[in-house]
Amino acid sequence: MSFAPRRMKTITFAVFLIAIILTEQTLAQGWRSRLQRGWDSVRNRVRSGYDFARQATQGTRDMYRAYSDMREANWRNSDQYFHARGNYDAARRGPGGSWAARVISNARESYQSGLSGQGAEDTARDQRANRWGRNGNDPNRFRPDGLPDRY
Repeated sequence: MSFAPRRMKTITFAVFLIAIILTEQTLAQGWRSRLQRGWDSVRNRVRSGYDFARQATQGTRDMYRAYSDMREANWRNSDQYFHARGNYDAARRGPGGSWAARVISNARESYQSGLSGQGAEDTARDQRANRWGRNGNDPNRFRPDGLPDRY
């Protein structure tokens, strides 16, 4: 009979110890999963920022290509078409491309209306074409007659 209480204490202690170990493992797994979720969140934000920057870079290239095509074509009444096309191509890249198109268009129009002396009407027409293209509408609406197919 003297061994029964001792054995009971030992069994109770063993069960208590197992419960603590299992609880600790469960808590550790909870922390591990929280850390993993946190890491995944950080990784997704970095990836999202990288994607935005890549899209903005590609959108800037699209805007430059439309500008250089406009200069090369040197076609009468083609300004709005190239504005719409540059914004359209850039915005198709994603949010970063759309952002780049908006920033570049607004900067260009601010320069043209303020410093170069071009009129407010010209700026308003260009901004209308910029928005048209950036909203995903077909830039060919502004395409002048006779403009070579290359553009």
